[in-house]
Amino acid sequence: MERMVSPRSPFARNPLRTTLLGPACALALSAALLASPVHAVPSVASAPDGASSATAITAQLRTGDSGAQVHALQERLSELGYWIDGVDGEFGLHTEHAVLALQKAAGIDRDGIVGPDTRSALDEGTVPSASTGSGSVVEIDLERQLLLIVTDGEVQRVIHTSTGSGQPYEGSDGDERIATTPEGTYSVFRDVDAWDPGPYGALYRPKYFNGGIAVHGYPSVPARPASKGCARVSLAAMDWLWEQGHLNVHATVVVR
Repeated sequence: MERMVSPRSPFARNPLRTTLLGPACALALSAALLASPVHAVPSVASAPDGASSATAITAQLRTGDSGAQVHALQERLSELGYWIDGVDGEFGLHTEHAVLALQKAAGIDRDGIVGPDTRSALDEGTVPSASTGSGSVVEIDLERQLLLIVTDGEVQRVIHTSTGSGQPYEGSDGDERIATTPEGTYSVFRDVDAWDPGPYGALYRPKYFNGGIAVHGYPSVPARPASKGCARVSLAAMDWLWEQGHLNVHATVVVR
């Protein structure tokens, strides 16, 4: 299987290191989905010329757009804590993912397009709330399909994710299983700083926290639950999680 490498990854510059063979997303019992409340931060307002971070967003924006309105969108998303791979005025994959994360938090249509409802969510400063109150925790919100970086109850970053689809599939042993990401509190116990091959495909830089279930990078991260149990994020987002140390071995992961 051909190995894919993110342009920002250290593997784009150096040969792949020897990997440990690890399972792909193993499955466990199904879990109930819980919603998370949202809270607001101060809304964006018009500002004098040159204050791009406060530029009112008035246009309908989507993938492929560019310019001052996209720049203002990216700055606002970053200000609210939605993870985005840089502010460059270009509406690419990671801007779309940040918009999807905002739409999930707001409970509006997940289409990745900045229309009236999404602009309202931006103006209102919609962000999800944490369920934990102390310590450094990575929370996976199954209902909203969001990965939250939380410190002492405050959400620092919000990342678009896709977890277990809830659909039946044939396991590597031939038995039928259901693709679920079980709720609970876990610790990262193993990671692989490379593409990790497994029975259902290779996982990018996985952080295993529950058997064969991991947070990992993947080229496709749809707006709906689509994995066999893992929490997918984009390749660049996974690079960022490694660089920032949010999922080091022994880190706490809460799935809710």
